[in-house]
Amino acid sequence: MRAVLCCDLDGVVWTGRRPVPGAADAIRSAAAVGWRIGFLTNNSSAPVDEVVDRLAALGVPCRADDVITSAQSAAAVLAGRLAPGSRVLVVGGPGVRGAVVAVGLTPVEEPPAAAVVVGWDRRFDFERLDRAAAAVRAGALFVATNRDPTYPDEGRLLPGAGSMVAAVATAAGTEPMVAGKPEEPTVRLLRERFGTTGVVVGDRPSTDGALAAALGWPFALVLSGVTSREAVMGGESIPDPPPDYVAGDLAGLVPRLGKPPGSTRDHERGGSHVGGGGDQPG
Repeated sequence: MRAVLCCDLDGVVWTGRRPVPGAADAIRSAAAVGWRIGFLTNNSSAPVDEVVDRLAALGVPCRADDVITSAQSAAAVLAGRLAPGSRVLVVGGPGVRGAVVAVGLTPVEEPPAAAVVVGWDRRFDFERLDRAAAAVRAGALFVATNRDPTYPDEGRLLPGAGSMVAAVATAAGTEPMVAGKPEEPTVRLLRERFGTTGVVVGDRPSTDGALAAALGWPFALVLSGVTSREAVMGGESIPDPPPDYVAGDLAGLVPRLGKPPGSTRDHERGGSHVGGGGDQPG
C-alpha cells in the first residue's frame, strides 16, 4: 500500500467556501510523484459525497473511500455498542445523520434514544441542548464527533463542534466518548483505510499533530487555517506537539516532501511544483 498524504480540509484545502490558493495544484503534484492522497476532516456536517463533489470542483478527483470524516468515526463507535436499528438522537448536520443511517442505526431528533451524538450544527439552540442533555441524563450513550473549539471560516473563526459538545456535557453532567481526531476511533479507521505509512497535514497541532503522534507519522503544520502564521514564524507560539514541517500552505509544503517512502516513480513526471507559501523548516 502506498504512503498516504493525509490532508485535513478546513484551513488546509479551503476556508469556508474559499479555496486556499495553490492547494489543488499542490495535491495534484503530490499525487503525480507517487503519494496516495487521503482526506481526513473533523468537520462532521457534510456527507462524504458532498466533500467528494467539492474537491472535484477544485480539480481534485477522489473517491468516497479517499475521505474520512469524524461523523464516520462516531458512527463506527455507535455501531459497535448499539443494536441494529437503535434510535440515535443527532445534534449535527446531514453528514452525521447519513453516517448513522449507513451503519444501520436510526437518527432521531427527540428522546427517547439509546445514544446521543453531537457534531457541528448551525441549528444548535436551547431546545436541541435541552433534548440532548435530557437523553444523556436518562442513560443514553454520549458520543462527540470531535472537540475542536473553533472552525475556520473566511477571515474569522466560528464556534466549533467542541463548543456544542461542551454545552451538552455541562448540562448533562457527563463527558462524551470522542470519536474524531486525534482519538483512537479515528486512528483505527485511518489505519484500516490508508495503511501504516504516511504524513499528516493539518492546521491544528492539538488534533492533527496529536493524531500524527498517535500514528507515529510525521506532522506537517500549515498556517493557512487556525494556527497563526505570525505567532509561529515570530516565535510567539511553539506548536505542541512540535511539527516535523511548517509551511504557509500546501503549495509551500508539497515540494519539500518530495517522493513518498519507497516510491520508484520518476520525480519529474509530476511537472513543475507550485511555489510560495512562506515555508520554514519545522
